[in-house]
Amino acid sequence: MSIVLVVNSGSSSLKYQLIDVEASQTLASGLVERIGRGVGHARHHRDGSGDDAAGSTWDAAVEVPDHEAAFAVMLEAFAAHGPSLEAHPPIAVGHRVVQGGARFFEPTVITPLVKINIDELAALAPLHNPANLEGIEAAQRAFPDVPHVAVFDTAFHQTMPPAAYTYAIDRELAAKHRIRRYGFHGTSHRLVSRAAAAFLGRPVEELRMIVLHLGNGASACAVAEGRSVETSMGMTPLEGLVMGTRSGDIDPAVLLHLERRAGLDADGVDRLLNSQSGILGLGGHADMRDLVAARDAGDEAATLALDVYAHRVRGYVGAYAAQLGRVDAIVFTAGVGENAPLVRELSLAGLEAFGVELDAERNHARGDDARRISTDASKTAVLVVPTNEELEIARQTLELVAA
Repeated sequence: MSIVLVVNSGSSSLKYQLIDVEASQTLASGLVERIGRGVGHARHHRDGSGDDAAGSTWDAAVEVPDHEAAFAVMLEAFAAHGPSLEAHPPIAVGHRVVQGGARFFEPTVITPLVKINIDELAALAPLHNPANLEGIEAAQRAFPDVPHVAVFDTAFHQTMPPAAYTYAIDRELAAKHRIRRYGFHGTSHRLVSRAAAAFLGRPVEELRMIVLHLGNGASACAVAEGRSVETSMGMTPLEGLVMGTRSGDIDPAVLLHLERRAGLDADGVDRLLNSQSGILGLGGHADMRDLVAARDAGDEAATLALDVYAHRVRGYVGAYAAQLGRVDAIVFTAGVGENAPLVRELSLAGLEAFGVELDAERNHARGDDARRISTDASKTAVLVVPTNEELEIARQTLELVAA
């Protein structure tokens, strides 16, 4: 059997997928949200492919005071709406954990010591690691007889050299408080870089590429011979590209100016940069589809927001090309990267000197599989490769428990 349950536990939500890894097939997926906030909502989708039963979706209002109650809802959904966990028992549970610090550089079987480390690393990811840990503990109670594996967002980036992950501040202060670049979206960058190599029919160890994970959160990664050597997110997911509601790169003195002149405290600055900035702050829309529609309707603020977004992406592509020395492929992935041809076009505009030649027809063509959107003559291949972080977590979990 190769069935793995993948769990992504947030502060007020529980996302899950039951995956047959060998078949690369999701048997069921679901979401329980508004945990601890009164009446919550649950959605469970059963995939009918490869099964006698047809696909179906169940939605309901539910009482979910805590994560343990959310797991009970999930188990009831499997029992009532399928597939049966008795007929499709998971051999392991894979957990997405956001921050692994410098301690975890590969998937890890969860032990009491590992949970202590995840808790200690919560200082670096206060919005994520505590929720990840709550989900782990609830899942272990729900599935006590199978191994549980932590797959860390930061792990893939542990191959970055010191020059890439070190911030230029007092080194003793940085060491004391574990201040350095960690990077995120690692499972996506790892999966997509390998899928891009497979599409090109070349070993990933021979390639140098730039992977652009563009979703509501966004990050760029320079991948050399299958290893992350540079990435745009930093100690937190705030640094780097412009995102849906996050500012990305900003002069640190701006924060001091806002404190002194606008009266913002630390919490106010946090809300501003993480929740009220990005394309939402610039153009009034956090969803790229809405922003593009507003831009097409002549909205000047939306036009500027999109120009800033693409300018930042283009700058990182140029910087990473210099770091890599050569670029065999530029790869777009995630919700925006896979589905927004205008964003891809604007982000690569003017990069002909880097050997980038986009094919307009290919760029606007839709597809669910990996595809080339550059011309055949382009020296740098430009690809769109769908990401599936849950499948990657399931694969890494299975590889570990089967070893």
